[in-house]
Amino acid sequence: MGKIETSFMNKKMNKVKELSLKQKQSFYHDGFIILKKVISEELIQTALNRIKKAEKGEDLGGEKEMTDLVNASPLTPILHEAMGYFDPPVHCQVGVMKKTKPGDHFNSVGYRDKDMPYYGAQIHMDGSQTIAAPQEVQKGTEDEIYYKYIASGPKGDLGRSPEVMGHNMVPLFQDPEMTLGLGSFTAFVFVCLNDQMQEGMGQTSVLKGAHHEMEKFFRWQYETNGCLGPEGPGWPRINYKSPNHCGLFYIPESVQKKFVDETSESTPDGKKWARPTQVLMEAGDACITMYHIPHSGSRNENGIESRKNIIFRLRNKKRQPKKLVNGVSDHPDRGQMGEWLEYEKGNDPWERSKYAMCNMWDEWEGMQEIVAEEKIETSR
Repeated sequence: MGKIETSFMNKKMNKVKELSLKQKQSFYHDGFIILKKVISEELIQTALNRIKKAEKGEDLGGEKEMTDLVNASPLTPILHEAMGYFDPPVHCQVGVMKKTKPGDHFNSVGYRDKDMPYYGAQIHMDGSQTIAAPQEVQKGTEDEIYYKYIASGPKGDLGRSPEVMGHNMVPLFQDPEMTLGLGSFTAFVFVCLNDQMQEGMGQTSVLKGAHHEMEKFFRWQYETNGCLGPEGPGWPRINYKSPNHCGLFYIPESVQKKFVDETSESTPDGKKWARPTQVLMEAGDACITMYHIPHSGSRNENGIESRKNIIFRLRNKKRQPKKLVNGVSDHPDRGQMGEWLEYEKGNDPWERSKYAMCNMWDEWEGMQEIVAEEKIETSR
């Protein structure tokens, strides 16, 4: 038995089934909370064994061994109390990241992987379309670069349309009127299956506290013209000044700049990047984050094995009581592959989601008292 497994087995599972007052206060301020040893040894080992037995290319996202990490663990009662009811996930993202060295390729924000600080983190909001980054410097006008880029997705050249899909199978826009450039949900939850206690082991990074700024930004967008997300006010989709002239603005630049300080590192062009917090966890730990908190995976340079996180995206049932959220989709107002869903008369899913994006605590039912108290405290 390996050192990591032995260490894990010698520690007891945390059987707490709700967040403490102190944890809720921390969650309010930071936008994420790490729950130590909340997942049992049995569930962790069962998931690891299933990953080990997987055939090449096999999708394990719908396997019970993975979904049980929420459905059969204390995470369900903890989330029921803090957030409210949600569909038990039937699918998840199996985040196995092999050990890698910095690469020479252009990443999605238009910079070479080796030039990005913080182990290649590309801080983003979930629900945003991503098409494979051009690996050659793009030429032409901004419009020419834009239309060439969106035409390079899996469905080909459809012009600027909500039918355009990314390689991550997220639509360019969520709604027919193209006023909503992001999919959304309530909670982003990931369960750690192996040691990630040292930086640079492929762990998730978060922009601590930025959920407050994203909510403010969404409200400003909505008040300006009702359009939220990329291509709404103050948030162009493409950074034409990036090294490949076609990088994505994964979060608004105005938000990113608010988190730049003296510790921030730069790319060779002199651009400073906000330093994210690497979420350091070990097997059996889980992290609950707000949808609103910008985050990213990072390069696994220092790990002794592949990084293994199992990722869930959950939505409070009250937003759309009649729609099933599968646990992996970051755009549940549309089908997993971008299909249009039917909604009853009077149910505008885009407006409901815009409301949730502008009022981030509305779907956290067990946080209401804390939120009210903290808002009073910060207003003094």
